[in-house]
Amino acid sequence: MKTIGMLGGMSWESTASYYRVLNEGIKSALGGFHSAKICMVSVDFEEIEKLQQAGNWERTGDILAQAARSIEAGGADFLLICTNTMHKVVPQIEKQISIPILHIADATADRLKENNVKCVGLLGTRFTMEQEFYKKRLSDKFGIDVLVPDEKQRSVIHNVIYDELCMGEINDNSRASYLKIIDELKQQGAEAVILGCTEIALLVQQAHTSVPLYDTTEIHAQQAIAYALESL
Repeated sequence: MKTIGMLGGMSWESTASYYRVLNEGIKSALGGFHSAKICMVSVDFEEIEKLQQAGNWERTGDILAQAARSIEAGGADFLLICTNTMHKVVPQIEKQISIPILHIADATADRLKENNVKCVGLLGTRFTMEQEFYKKRLSDKFGIDVLVPDEKQRSVIHNVIYDELCMGEINDNSRASYLKIIDELKQQGAEAVILGCTEIALLVQQAHTSVPLYDTTEIHAQQAIAYALESL
C-alpha cells in the first residue's frame, strides 16, 4: 500500500472528512484491521484565509510548498491537497516536490466523463468560480462546459463557505439558498453540479436534490484509495 500524503487544514472540517473516507475505503477494500497509511501536515487556515483575501497567492503557495516538502520527507508516495481553491497554486508546489499530486479537478472530471456529463455547474469559493485555474482545466483538458452562478449567487455561496461552513456551522436557510442556485444551474443547462469546495458537502447532500451532485472530497479521496492500492 502506498502512503497517502495529505495537505490539510483548509478547513480542518473538510480534512476530517477526507481522513474518514480514506480510512473507511481502505478498510472496505482490504478488510480486517486495515487503515490507510497517511502522512499529513495540517496548516493554520487563519493565515491562508487572510492571504487569499489579500490576493497574495504567491505567499500561500510558499506555505503549502513548504508543507508539501515535509509530507514528502515523511514518506508520502503522492500528495492530496485537501481543498479545491488552493489547487490554484499547484504549479508552484509541483516545482518543489518530486512526488505526484493527484489533482482534484482531474479526479472530478474523470468521474464526469465516466457518466458522460458534458455540461456541469460549479459551486465553490469566489476564487474557484471566477478564476480560470479550475474551470479552464475542466474545459481545456476534458472538454467539459462549465456554468457558474451569477454575481449575487456567487457572493451567497462564498460567504456561506467562509462565514458558516469553515466555522462548523450548518444552516438550513443556507442549504435552501444553495438548492435554489443548483436548480437554476440545471435550468440553464447543467446536467450535474460540482460541489467544488470541500466544505459544501457538509451542507448539501444528494438526498436534498434530484440534480446529480459531484462531491469533490469524496471523489478525490476515492481516487487516492485506488492509487494507493493499485500495486497490490
